[in-house]
Amino acid sequence: MKTILTGIRVNSELTMGNFLGALLPMTRLANKYSDDHHVNIFVADLHTIIAEQDGTLQDNLVMLIKMYLAAGLKVNENVHIYRQSYVPATSEMTWILNCVATMGELGRMIQYKEKGRGEDSCNVGIFDYPILMATDILLFDGNYIPVGQDQFQHIELTRDIAQRVNHRFGKDIFTIPEKTSVQAKFMGTDDGIRIRDLVNPEKKMSKSAKAANSKIMMTDDPKAAAKKIMSATTDSFGEIKYDMKERPGISNLLQIEALVNDKPLEEVLNEWEGKTNYGDLKKQVADSVEKMLAEFHEKLNKISNGDVFELMEKGEKYANKKANAKLYELQRAFQLR
Repeated sequence: MKTILTGIRVNSELTMGNFLGALLPMTRLANKYSDDHHVNIFVADLHTIIAEQDGTLQDNLVMLIKMYLAAGLKVNENVHIYRQSYVPATSEMTWILNCVATMGELGRMIQYKEKGRGEDSCNVGIFDYPILMATDILLFDGNYIPVGQDQFQHIELTRDIAQRVNHRFGKDIFTIPEKTSVQAKFMGTDDGIRIRDLVNPEKKMSKSAKAANSKIMMTDDPKAAAKKIMSATTDSFGEIKYDMKERPGISNLLQIEALVNDKPLEEVLNEWEGKTNYGDLKKQVADSVEKMLAEFHEKLNKISNGDVFELMEKGEKYANKKANAKLYELQRAFQLR
């Protein structure tokens, strides 16, 4: 069976951007394909500690899995939920792959340029985490890795590393992940999902944004979230049209409406493009978001911590068996065994 794999950092609670852009699409993909695909969903706690922590990592970790379940994730024998740090092979393979990748490759990563800014004070994890991401994928023969477009560069790096190792040893140690164009098609989007800041739609919605109205947190009161939608920045064109480059504000609302209601974007565009009343669109999106959050909170409150730990422990047994076998194969190739 092919493998679909995703991980989410847990450095704070999730925004609606994280939810609609990553967690909800992954949940829907898992439910669609888990009868004949392995679905690996992991808590990226090793990625998380790249940033300084505030003591809530474990609470956020449990909440993340609860959110998957509240979003409707159906768990069967092919769905594996695990903590990244509970798979020790992850750390060892990352070191080996560090000896395959180059400084030049990592230095060209856009996220390093943005977060590290080339400063000496940047921690090494920010520079190196694309290798950790490659390990997450290659340990489990990942074929499809649903990510936002800001992570496409890392998927291509993973493919390069896998091909380099396979060529070096003359055998297929690693499964080569699909190209990003194929990944996007598999997810049902051309360039990944990127929910925008409600105040400044030129930027993506971010947990760290200072303006409270710029982001919707998944723990927000549903009515308060609806008010944020009503105050969202749109544009002055006077006609509703989907164009994420020229009209990101109104396009973002159309995207949210489609994702929240699990509708094809084309269906929403057929309903709204060409109309001139932005207020009507905002009201409909606000109502959709309020209803979704209210139902989501109700389901979330019914899931216990015990349910979460039971799922993770089961998933970690599978993950360690699979990862240890792949690591051993790589160790043998490098004559470490």
